[in-house]
Amino acid sequence: MYILGISAYYHDSGAALIKDEEIIAAVQEERFSRKKQDDSFPKKSIQYCLKEAGIGLDDLDYIAFYDKPFLKFERLLQSYLSEAPKGFGSFLLSMPVWLKEKLFLKETLSRELKELFEELNPENEKEASQFKKDIQNRLMFAEHHQSHASSAFYPSPYDEAVILTIDGVGEWATTSIAYGKNNHIEFLEEIHFPHSLGLLYSAFTYYTGFKVNSGEYKVMGLAPYGKPVYVDKIKEHLIDLKEDGSFRLDMSYFDYAAGLTMTNEKFDALFGAPPKERESILTQREMDLAASIQAVTEEIILKLARHAQKITGSKNLCLAGGVALNCVVNGKLLKENIFENIWIQPAAGDAGGALGVAYNTYYQELGHLRTIKSNELDKMQGAYLGPKFSDGETKRYLDSIDAVYTYYENEDELLDIVSNALASNKVIGWHYDRMEFGPRSLGHRSILGDPRSQEMQTTMNLKIKYRESFRPFAPSVLRESVNQWFDLDVDSPYMLLVAPVHVSQQIAMTKEEEKLFGIEKLNIPRSTVPAITHIDYSARVQTVHQETNLRYHKLISNFEKKTGCPVIVNTSFNVRGEPIVCTPEDSYRCFMRTEMDMLVIDNFVMLKEAQPTFEDKGNWRDEFELD
Repeated sequence: MYILGISAYYHDSGAALIKDEEIIAAVQEERFSRKKQDDSFPKKSIQYCLKEAGIGLDDLDYIAFYDKPFLKFERLLQSYLSEAPKGFGSFLLSMPVWLKEKLFLKETLSRELKELFEELNPENEKEASQFKKDIQNRLMFAEHHQSHASSAFYPSPYDEAVILTIDGVGEWATTSIAYGKNNHIEFLEEIHFPHSLGLLYSAFTYYTGFKVNSGEYKVMGLAPYGKPVYVDKIKEHLIDLKEDGSFRLDMSYFDYAAGLTMTNEKFDALFGAPPKERESILTQREMDLAASIQAVTEEIILKLARHAQKITGSKNLCLAGGVALNCVVNGKLLKENIFENIWIQPAAGDAGGALGVAYNTYYQELGHLRTIKSNELDKMQGAYLGPKFSDGETKRYLDSIDAVYTYYENEDELLDIVSNALASNKVIGWHYDRMEFGPRSLGHRSILGDPRSQEMQTTMNLKIKYRESFRPFAPSVLRESVNQWFDLDVDSPYMLLVAPVHVSQQIAMTKEEEKLFGIEKLNIPRSTVPAITHIDYSARVQTVHQETNLRYHKLISNFEKKTGCPVIVNTSFNVRGEPIVCTPEDSYRCFMRTEMDMLVIDNFVMLKEAQPTFEDKGNWRDEFELD
């Protein structure tokens, strides 16, 4: 049975295809369109999924959408009515697209799928009309949090688990506790809009000068530079938090329920200034605000987790929703030992809802039994679920632009060349096999570096990623060595857990260094692997497993033989504001636009100094909207 899941029209569109219980493909539309967080109908994603399976649209048994539009429209109307006449401008902006497309989503999806069918089958006009009629009987819908919860539980390795979903808002739910067992998920408790932890965090993202729905991870990265001096003010004025983790926001401070901004003048007055301008200089105030909202978020989620464990008795926790990408919170959850086991969906945001709704259809709606294989980490296959390109395709592209490359038939020789370059402080663009699903690069579309280098963080931020210097980089570490380098000894294949660097690798700061504030601490070495050590001695760890990424594991093992260090720097293969690269063309263009030293595309190796003059057709700063 083939089921296609679709996420579209709101934040981050994507498609996922399952064949019975197996994930065949999953991908975000932004990787093809090159538009960050593209929310359009995921036409190219669907085409890729079908191609990967070797089937046509008419071979699909069901097509499932991750949201219920009528419930969302009900929430919008009620919100506008309750806030009227405030929010009339926002109402006028949103209603045309709702009345034209989103409200009648069944017809919209049928039309888009019919057009795709016609494009794929140009000779069969009559069949296309029949396909549209047939497809309406195969369309399924699930509520937003049902899709998220399904994406967290069904691919996990657990037969039963608590499922905690926290995001901005779906239809009504913003936070939900569910319990999954075998093939069934039951929702136990929910918090409804406008009371939203995700939107509270986004409000501070907006207020500290970052872009909502993409800059939240910057707030998380900025938090260790500050002190949580605003926690009491937040808890006294903005949020009423109960012991079980439930909460209510004082909406008089916020504008997002019906307005065009996240916060208002009352919020500004509480914190003593208007929102920070985008791209203006960060001050200690923004760092303290980031530290404060991060501390409040951690407190709320820990209370929710304790309550969820108490009412279910489960030893397993699954997480999804955009807030599940807050890996600092996830690390705190792990450390608190509320649950024995934690599993986080790597595509925890809206794109992951496409996978969730496909699984929800298969298990919950159709009643198929769920099997768990003891020899698998989970069903996600390392999250390597996107496109790959043959050597022939790569060679044709490289030859068309006169790129200078060496092709290595011997993998050991290639890994020796690359690990030598890493050990010589070179920065490597690494493009291998199938692309990752979700926001993290996990060793298939990554930029790699030597973590022992004191200059590597600044070099990669300013000369390669072209982003803020405060932002930390993540380590990829061999799974068998993780507990010797970090205070962690569990699987973290999706880079969703933050843990301290092992005390044996730490370098203590002097009393004079301890007195420094914020960004002043950035250039002080804090460990033997300074490029991946944040100023609070933490790191966002990816464990690398032979079972899911053998070549990447071999590369790091090779690096360890040369240096004694089983850790390398891993950051996403893109520049600021650009989606992660997908094709060999994307990778070569990013390589030539930046100060990377070497590019590896599967078995092809390129050195920067050997390449012909690159004629860039546009400035990436104009091409990509900064996040």
